[in-house]
Amino acid sequence: MNDNDSHPLNFYSRLVSGNPDNPAATSMLIGAGLTLQDLNKAQVGVLSTGFKLNTCNMHLNNLASIVEKSIWDAGLVGGTFHASGVSDGISMGTDGMRASLPSRDAIADLVELHVTGEHYDGVIVVPGCDKQMPGSVMALARLNRPGFMLYGGSIAPGHLDGDDLTIVSSFQARSAFNQGLITRERYDQIIQKSCPGAGACGGLFTANTMASAIEAMGIGLPYTASNPAVSKQKMQECYDAGASIKNLLQKGIKPRDIMTKEAFDDAMVMVTVLAGSTNAALHLPAMAHAAGFEYTLDDIQGVSERTPVLGNFTPSGKYAMQDLHNVGGLPALMRYLLDNHMLHGDRITATGKTLEENLRNVQPVPLDEIISPLENPLKSTGHIQIYKGNLGTAVSKITGKEGTYFKGQARVFDSEQAAVNAYDHGEIVPNTVIVIRYEGPVGGPGMKEMLKLTSSISGDPRLKGKVAYITDARFSGGSDGFILGHVHPEAQIGGNLAFVKDGDYIEIDASNNSFNLLVDDETLVTRMRGWEAPALKVTQGALLKYAYNVSQANKGCITDEYRPNAIRIVPQSKL
Repeated sequence: MNDNDSHPLNFYSRLVSGNPDNPAATSMLIGAGLTLQDLNKAQVGVLSTGFKLNTCNMHLNNLASIVEKSIWDAGLVGGTFHASGVSDGISMGTDGMRASLPSRDAIADLVELHVTGEHYDGVIVVPGCDKQMPGSVMALARLNRPGFMLYGGSIAPGHLDGDDLTIVSSFQARSAFNQGLITRERYDQIIQKSCPGAGACGGLFTANTMASAIEAMGIGLPYTASNPAVSKQKMQECYDAGASIKNLLQKGIKPRDIMTKEAFDDAMVMVTVLAGSTNAALHLPAMAHAAGFEYTLDDIQGVSERTPVLGNFTPSGKYAMQDLHNVGGLPALMRYLLDNHMLHGDRITATGKTLEENLRNVQPVPLDEIISPLENPLKSTGHIQIYKGNLGTAVSKITGKEGTYFKGQARVFDSEQAAVNAYDHGEIVPNTVIVIRYEGPVGGPGMKEMLKLTSSISGDPRLKGKVAYITDARFSGGSDGFILGHVHPEAQIGGNLAFVKDGDYIEIDASNNSFNLLVDDETLVTRMRGWEAPALKVTQGALLKYAYNVSQANKGCITDEYRPNAIRIVPQSKL
């Protein structure tokens, strides 16, 4: 608990609000609508990543306004600010996708800078789409002031002739239409019905993966991941937010108290149980870095080896997040896992209670087609696996449906679009390993996320299950198939992916978590000697700054890695 004399609720804002040493700040706050009584109240910033032309974000400003009102109702001062991100669904398959991952760190930077400069005492973040959640939580960890995440919620499934639709249905419809498997009328119906309203993409793609991980970690309040975007429950979350942040301020509970190593292990357990997105292997290390410690790919592999897949969710399964909501939500699943000693119940969370206390009165999730029992899992170990070999280190998403071994000839592309063009022209054949390089964090720049190609092939009976993918970029949480991404070192900085040629054989062995280019060492060395790094694709702006500062994928593509020798000291000239 706080000692109100040594650490009052308005510990930060008192430096500018009503402080006689900062009269201009007091004048501006009064001009902004604060009364003299308000000047002594704790101030809470409300981040909204809302913007209109995207289903994931179109409702967030409304949710944030309810959160802001709840803060005032709790006897605090609330104010909304903004840090908009990038819509992955809209930018997917375009050069705009290069902005997606960098937007995560830009959001973290903007929130950190705004809260620091404005002297807020607490922060509530209201994000929607994929990178906005880890970006805003990274900011919470850096700032380490009382705060939590309130997820905007997922979209309801679309419906067509009794079938549920998600955003991936739109990508798959493109492939089916191009092959003549569906009519133009059917294609148009799918496109028009896949996204029926507000909310993030409804399957266990990256948004719902990260929302679930963050709730399991404890920095998101209970039910925030599974309550739909358009629901009474989501509205009630917002109404309750003010009391929740006041409780954290009174108890002095900060993000780094919550975001411990055990909390990250529990988050990764949730990602694994749900068969969530490989993007978790980027965002968990980045969030841990923000919280002041390392969470490595070895940590992720360790959790994956001991944790089964239980959730039958799209893209690898059948159901959407709303189906989990209908059977008790994420806390019901967490209660089942806690009862089976798979979570750390003694951890503190953003409710001010331990995880066990949060779940004490929650009924365990019913075990059926949505969630399988531990005795009969969909997969006995985790789907996210770390692969190593002479091409580097990669993150894979293997559900078991793909098989355990693939050997094929490489078809090499120096950009995602080149690979899509080859597929559209019928140039991809079975038993091919599609290699897409120079799309990593530096080479992209931005480490594009790919779904257009994988979803097209997933909907192509000629190729489904008969090709593999390797890239130094990312794969969307909506992807499935034999895929290896996040390859590092990436091609742009001289990783061995740069030396693969068309026709080379590549072997992927899921039983040994290995992937190897099957050429002899002498050939590989000869190719290295003749290689020159291609010029960066940008010469100014945000992406150039990103390329200069970003780490490799194994460290989460962070941009604030401490490098003491990176600052050049220029001696003063002698007078």
